[in-house]
Amino acid sequence: MARIGFILRAMVLSLGFAQVAEAQSCRLALVLALDVSGSVSAAEYTQQVDGLATALNHPDVRSLILFSADAPVSLAAFEWSSRNHQYVIQPWISLDGPAALDRAITQIRSHTKVRAGLKTAMGTALLFGASLLEQRAHCWQKTIDLSGDGKNNIGLSPADAYGEPAFDNITVNALVVSDPANTSLVGSSLSPDALRQYYEAEVIHGPRAFAMVADGYPDYARAMQRKLMRELALPVFGQMTD
Repeated sequence: MARIGFILRAMVLSLGFAQVAEAQSCRLALVLALDVSGSVSAAEYTQQVDGLATALNHPDVRSLILFSADAPVSLAAFEWSSRNHQYVIQPWISLDGPAALDRAITQIRSHTKVRAGLKTAMGTALLFGASLLEQRAHCWQKTIDLSGDGKNNIGLSPADAYGEPAFDNITVNALVVSDPANTSLVGSSLSPDALRQYYEAEVIHGPRAFAMVADGYPDYARAMQRKLMRELALPVFGQMTD
């Protein structure tokens, strides 16, 4: 009987270790949130979507994504505008190999915008991103990567959203799409420096959060590439060693 008890205990321990390993099988859950508000023209949205696909396909970004098949990156993407519009472009996919990454790139690049509402409901978009991340609770790190070219102008503010407990373990980074020709310091359209300052003060969230600036939508691919490389290169071992 003692022998059977030992075997049973060993089986339970083995099952526990397997569950821990399964729970730690994702090193980063990354939600990409693309602005499709009224300030974004059809041509600019195409540049945004193509720029994201191009950045994901860059050799350096691919290498960082595919660094470890044992603890892959999980990716989801959605477009957002007003309070009533958040549309999933790419449902959650585990980027555990080149084929999965290629599928995500193709899915994103082939997307045609679905816009309902012209306002910029940033707080609502952030809450939607957090709800997606609830589906990836086992991932070591959770990041929302929010792109935008203007300020929140309807509904909850980012600060309102960050009052929710879900954001205690979520990092929010920003890709700020500025207009290099704009020198305004007031109104809905801001100079590049003023817009960057707004995103750094009001939008990014978390101890290692940062904002990256694109000089207009033609520069989106370059800025997104740099942003992804910085996000993917962050250390991911904190949860394992706590």
